[in-house]
Amino acid sequence: MRRCNTRSTVPRQNRFRDEIRARDRGCVISGKVNPESAIEVGDWVSLEAAHIFPSAYGSIWNWRRYGRFITDMNDYPASSRIHSIQNGFLLQSNIHQRFDQYLVSINPDDGYKVVAFSIDRDGLDGRILDPACRRPGDRHRVSDFLLRWHFRQSVLANMRGAGGPITELAA
Repeated sequence: MRRCNTRSTVPRQNRFRDEIRARDRGCVISGKVNPESAIEVGDWVSLEAAHIFPSAYGSIWNWRRYGRFITDMNDYPASSRIHSIQNGFLLQSNIHQRFDQYLVSINPDDGYKVVAFSIDRDGLDGRILDPACRRPGDRHRVSDFLLRWHFRQSVLANMRGAGGPITELAA
């Protein structure tokens, strides 16, 4: 069988992915850097652009007016700002899955410390988020508000006796 191409063909997703790759150049949680030789040939296997606030919840994004916390896309409607690189970073695929399930998060109020909410197979707990995605003065740095939002969701999703599915989004 021929290899199939499963890359996104949606321009805004491609732009989101490409801009995050250019800024981060590796997994900002594990510290795994993509070698320059791989970048030159477009080899990003196992490194994925991840949304901090899930793009699948665009209606909640709009309802809560979270687009106002994105400062690098002022000429775009607030609803499309969910695809700003301030709402994302580059992660290894296994860490991306754990991040999306609220099993790994970053606490921006504790020195950007990584917190693992389950078995920490990758030794992530206690690491510090790579400065590549959060340089002061960089207009494309990740949003502390959105990191804080994700961290709160992770705490709520992993509380004993919380009684609700982790897909519910709290304010």
